[in-house]
Amino acid sequence: MKYYVEVNGRERLVELSERLGKLTASVDGQVIDIAYESVDDLGQLLVLSNGKSYGVSIEGESTEIDITIAGHVYDVRVEDERERAAHAAERASNKAGGLVKSIMPGVVVELLVTEGQEVAAGQPLLILEAMKMQNEIEASHAGVIRTIHVKESEAVAAGAKLVHIEAPDEES
Repeated sequence: MKYYVEVNGRERLVELSERLGKLTASVDGQVIDIAYESVDDLGQLLVLSNGKSYGVSIEGESTEIDITIAGHVYDVRVEDERERAAHAAERASNKAGGLVKSIMPGVVVELLVTEGQEVAAGQPLLILEAMKMQNEIEASHAGVIRTIHVKESEAVAAGAKLVHIEAPDEES
C-alpha cells in the first residue's frame, strides 16, 4: 500500500507490503530493511533497521501523529492512496467551474442526475467505484446539468470528463 507521509513538512512516498510475515518497505523508491515489534499497547515499538535498533514512541491520531526516536520528536502526517484521492476531489469540488472530472480511475456504478436537472452544491452526481470502494462524486457548485459525459458501467481514467454543470451565471 502506498502512503504519502509528511515528516516535519517534507513529503515522502512510503510503500509497505507484507508477504509471508515479512514486512517490505521503501521510502521514495529506496528499499529499506525494517522489522518492528510492539513493546506495549501504548504506542511503544522496537524497530530494527539495517542492523540497528531504535526505541520508537508514537502518539496521536492515525493520520496526525508525533513520533519520538532517541529524544527527537517528528511531526508526521499520513495519507493513504484513497484518502489522498478523496482530499483531491474535495479540493477540486471547492473550485468554481463547470466541468467535473474524475480524480481517479474507476467504473461509473450509478448516475444520480439527468441532463437539464438543477443541482445544489455538494449534491451527489454519480457513484464511482475505485480501489474496491464506492465514492460519491458531488457537484462542485449549484447549477443545471448541461452534459453527462459518461454512462453507467463505463470505465473512466483519472482526469476523464464526467459531468458539465452550467452555473446560473453561465451562458449556454
